[in-house]
Amino acid sequence: MPPERHDDETEAKRAWIADALATHERALTIYAARLVGEPERARDVVQETFLRLWQADRAEVDGHLTAWLFTVCRHRAFDVSKKERRMLPVPNPEPSGVVATPFDALSRDQDRGRALQAMEALPERQRELLRLKFQAGLSYREIAGVTGLSVTNVGYLLHTALKAVRTQLGSAS
Repeated sequence: MPPERHDDETEAKRAWIADALATHERALTIYAARLVGEPERARDVVQETFLRLWQADRAEVDGHLTAWLFTVCRHRAFDVSKKERRMLPVPNPEPSGVVATPFDALSRDQDRGRALQAMEALPERQRELLRLKFQAGLSYREIAGVTGLSVTNVGYLLHTALKAVRTQLGSAS
């Protein structure tokens, strides 16, 4: 292959990786942090995920990049957790935003705390599906690809999880 073609392909791949990084890095890092328990280890997992993307054949990844990234990230996070034989919960990073009053902040924090407490009472599988759906914004099909479940099963488990959280929040009022 002539050198200029190789350079064009390398530049195209760099641009593709940079775009994927800009689009998915934050969501993958939050997801990995929930799985491995520490932000620093989560960043390492995400870095390895993008290294594997660099090594992957683009033709095999195109069309399902998001699901591919979350699947690789999930597998790598489980490998790290198995190696260290422990998983610790990590607080949910705060979205940036201005709160009108201290009362609003307290109320929002209490609501968030109750919701997280209700979520923590769910089985791990349902918690993971909720994270993939609402933190990472994945579709049912993408979640199915990441977890190895059927799309129907993903829908059922998410419905069951949301119903349980709503019931818990309703009884806590």
